[in-house]
Amino acid sequence: VQLVESGGGLVQAGGSLRLSCAASGSTFSSMGWYRRAPGHERELVARIFSSSGRTDYADSVKGRFTISRDNAKNTMYLQMNSLKPEDTAVYYCYAGVFTITYWGQGTQVTVSS
Repeated sequence: VQLVESGGGLVQAGGSLRLSCAASGSTFSSMGWYRRAPGHERELVARIFSSSGRTDYADSVKGRFTISRDNAKNTMYLQMNSLKPEDTAVYYCYAGVFTITYWGQGTQVTVSS
């Protein structure tokens, strides 16, 4: 199983970025994004369930971030709009199947004020 992330970078506050997570090696029941900022604990940002399409978001990103998934490509996306400096973090994608969770390598998102 391999998860390859892309799309991080530096953006000004109010800007947008789209993260991608391409998965290979299995099909997954859920996929999502966590982030970790310096001095903060890991935070679940958003997740999506394959069978139902249900999505969950952290309160801090509701209305600004949108998670989606292309099942045919086994790729997940996180569209991030109206970015704030407090969104600065390393973003990790994950994919779950049964009790196993796989992780991407992480991608840095930096939002300047």
